[in-house]
Amino acid sequence: MTVSVAILGSTGSIGASTLDVIARHPDKYRVSGLSANGNLAAMRKQCAAFNPELAVMADAAAARQLAGELPGAGLQTRVSGGPEGLSELAGGDADIVVCGIVGAAGLRSTLAAVRGGKKVLIANKEPLVMLGGLIMREARAHGATVIPLDSEHNAIFQCLPAGGYAAGTRPAGVARILLTGSGGPFRRLPPGDFCRVTPAQARAHPNWDMGPKVSVDSATMMNKGLELIEACVLFSVGVDDIEIVIHPQSVVHSMVEYVDGSILAQLGSPDMRVAIANALGWPQRIDSGARRLSLPECARLDFEAPDHRRFPCIGLARDAGRTGGTLPAVMNAANEVAVDAFLHHGLRFDRIAQVVEATMARAEAGPDCTLEGVLEADRQARRRCRELLPGVAAAAVAVGGACVVSEVGS
Repeated sequence: MTVSVAILGSTGSIGASTLDVIARHPDKYRVSGLSANGNLAAMRKQCAAFNPELAVMADAAAARQLAGELPGAGLQTRVSGGPEGLSELAGGDADIVVCGIVGAAGLRSTLAAVRGGKKVLIANKEPLVMLGGLIMREARAHGATVIPLDSEHNAIFQCLPAGGYAAGTRPAGVARILLTGSGGPFRRLPPGDFCRVTPAQARAHPNWDMGPKVSVDSATMMNKGLELIEACVLFSVGVDDIEIVIHPQSVVHSMVEYVDGSILAQLGSPDMRVAIANALGWPQRIDSGARRLSLPECARLDFEAPDHRRFPCIGLARDAGRTGGTLPAVMNAANEVAVDAFLHHGLRFDRIAQVVEATMARAEAGPDCTLEGVLEADRQARRRCRELLPGVAAAAVAVGGACVVSEVGS
């Protein structure tokens, strides 16, 4: 009997890697549903290759076009669109739901999957950062199994005691978590040069193949701050129980230290298929297709503490994690707006953290007990952040080759 899998965000890097792993095990898995935003070309190919029962396009025009094309290709796949289609896909008959939609757009569908009592594999950071408390409560109430797909959190998951993991419950004997990160492309760049960083440079991650937004988050190390908050939610530990460690080789994906002083680490090639195969197959192990790690070829493994002058986003995330409530959602929303402004609208790279900090300072953090409350905090944060951007963009000008330094919003 095969296990049915629905993939939210199937045309992104996580979705494509998941389909690659599934294709290696046709006797174990079948794809029951796929979703994408508006990438018609990729969705057509995926529907032809996996013949899902349901395909969802978030973009209504793309959904209509896909619905008109698939019958001509001899496919019986039903096409739906919009948030309702995503929730239907997530809460439908699939045994496993893979959540890989970047941004707040994936909140409702992730919650639907958890409330459906599914095995839910979460790759996107936003659900746990923005709505982690509710998702964990709903998982316990509905018997859902939540397994992280982020390489770092999946590494932590693998280093926990056998049978000792329950989402949102602190495992026995754990003293602290060591969350590793490559440091991105700028871990040696002097902070004074950050104002000259271009979008192309920020997207060029040294180890991982990721989308533009996630690559920029790696360059600012906001991704590590988001992962810190995720780890607090998933493993029920405090902000101060997690240490962020820069590990440029991206071989050790994270570690768990126990009360007896032992440290367990998970090592592997920097390939998301390793974590995906682990989560899909759990509690068994299946082949991922990833290149096997050769320790002699690694030669050395380096570790260092992050420089908070270079990476102020780490401190912002710690503050958000300590405060809790809706402040992590505010931080996440402001970061999304600021990164988009950097990629497309001329915001300077070194202004990203300043814009996020200023937005957080203007926010009133409320409880995170409802989806509606979190979404409203997200909307308000985006509005406040955009109000800051015109002044920031005007100040982010290089004069005579030198960086002009001014306050956010000046």
